[in-house]
Amino acid sequence: MTPAAYLPFLIQAVLAAAVTGVVITASVLLGQRGKHTPIKDSAYECGVPSEGVVHTRYSVKFYVTALLFMLFDLEIVILVPWVIIYREFLHQHIAILGPILFFIFVLVLGLAYEIKKGALEWER
Repeated sequence: MTPAAYLPFLIQAVLAAAVTGVVITASVLLGQRGKHTPIKDSAYECGVPSEGVVHTRYSVKFYVTALLFMLFDLEIVILVPWVIIYREFLHQHIAILGPILFFIFVLVLGLAYEIKKGALEWER
């Protein structure tokens, strides 16, 4: 491959680095400075000062649900490109159906395990 083939990737990497640098610089320059007092650090909503504990603890179920969502979101990220390029592999007589079916089987097996353990039941 010629070096010109890498030009779109290089442009995207430079733009990503530039945007990251601008955001971090703006945060440092424009961010709040000074002493933090309990009044400044307290939550203030709708003109009514909060009462009680401001920082509540989340249930472990919340995190398990978030992780499962990320797992199956990752599955979609892998399966969509596979579906798009599957035709090209068929024309070249390359069998990729077996590995992707194994991938789906492992994910379904993991989902069945999570259902059996009750990880998807929010109220228990």
